[in-house]
Amino acid sequence: MSEPSVAVVILNWNGKQLLADFLPGVIKTRYPNLQLVVGDNASTDGSVDFVSANFPDIQVIVNDRNYGFAEGYNRILEQVSADYYVLLNSDVEVPENWIAPVIKTMEADSRIAAAQPKIKWQKNKTKFEYAGAAGGFLDINAFPFCRGRIFDQVEDDLGQYDDAKEIFWASGAAFFIKRAQWEETGGLDPDLFAHMEEIDLCWRLKNLGYQIVYCPDAEVYHVGGGTLAANSPYKVFLNFRNNLMIMQKNLPAMEAIWSITLRMTIDLVAWMQFLIKGETKFAFAVNKAHFQFLTNLRKTGAKRNKTQLSYSKHTGVYHSSVVWSYFIKGTRKFSQLKDFR
Repeated sequence: MSEPSVAVVILNWNGKQLLADFLPGVIKTRYPNLQLVVGDNASTDGSVDFVSANFPDIQVIVNDRNYGFAEGYNRILEQVSADYYVLLNSDVEVPENWIAPVIKTMEADSRIAAAQPKIKWQKNKTKFEYAGAAGGFLDINAFPFCRGRIFDQVEDDLGQYDDAKEIFWASGAAFFIKRAQWEETGGLDPDLFAHMEEIDLCWRLKNLGYQIVYCPDAEVYHVGGGTLAANSPYKVFLNFRNNLMIMQKNLPAMEAIWSITLRMTIDLVAWMQFLIKGETKFAFAVNKAHFQFLTNLRKTGAKRNKTQLSYSKHTGVYHSSVVWSYFIKGTRKFSQLKDFR
């Protein structure tokens, strides 16, 4: 039996140098039924010509403008045909055998819709990487964190998370998904633009009864922050706004009302901390996030699917507050968190 077809799709926007650094490794990937695609969001730095000239075996698909991460991928993948899609960030270094173990895991169970490999820091490969580590989780207030990373505390990889595990969300840095489930859900939500769009997609998949898994038998190395710096007010705005949006979309109605009210109260604490530290640009970003969320309540509400399940129904939820555990109790490692379903 032939291996299922896989399309690795890298979305690029003015990332010529990242493509020069990491495409040579991507093209060495060992997988028998593979196509490589660079989707471009109307770059102006010569990225398209560079790929065409230096990597003729890679298909290049160009969007007419910069649609962001979410809609950019949606438009590119409309033009790609494969059994599996792998959404790979342009700043990810991959070894030769990073695809087959994940596909083997996903092929073993029809309930698995999406997955990620182990994601480590490209600049220090002894450490997990912030954006994905060993799989994503949510706490009871929808704060995302990872196995191997809680807030800014990133663990060394000592083999402590080498067990395959069902998770809540897979990182968009190296996101594997079956095409059938991509099409069933309609892909990423373009209104999120960037940040947490993969969490929203995984949440929708879980509400439909699918599983998201972490595969430790494959690993990749992510630079991180390739498009928006960690200290970007725009990134703060997207994270605060999008977190509220995905809660509204995916929680049962009454649970959403309660959880969003509590979450916005917690956000105000962060807002006050920004002001106390003199970081007014970040405080303004929180204000802007809340304003846009509230003014788009009807539009976001219209995207709610027929099925929303309580946190208590999902695997991958920490049934307590990771904020409390981290800032009050001093918890610094995922393995110290115990209140999971």
